[in-house]
Amino acid sequence: MTTDQSQTGRVLRYYEVVDADDVPTLIDLFEPDAVYHRPGYPPMRGHADLRRFYTGERVIADGCHRIGITVAEDNRVAAYGDFIGTLKDGRQVELRFADFFELTPAGRFSRRDTFFFSPAV
Repeated sequence: MTTDQSQTGRVLRYYEVVDADDVPTLIDLFEPDAVYHRPGYPPMRGHADLRRFYTGERVIADGCHRIGITVAEDNRVAAYGDFIGTLKDGRQVELRFADFFELTPAGRFSRRDTFFFSPAV
């Protein structure tokens, strides 16, 4: 099992690569059968669903995550912060979010759940 510090580092790395729009690296952070739950979307299962979401379905064009707090326990990490960015329709958004990650002993994400303090984004 990875340590809490390396698990937290893995989660912070996720935000770096998603903000850089580095989809191949982002996908590699997840297990092949990982499940991602996000408001407004059906559960995404596996690399193909994640790739489809991040390369086309995601309504966010670009932006930056600012992480305020991370908490790790066992194989789980919670992250809370703000997102500032632009949607594909041109609207600017700034909202708070919370993410919950479950990691495998290899340090890859097996599950992610996202919650927004706003209507589905």
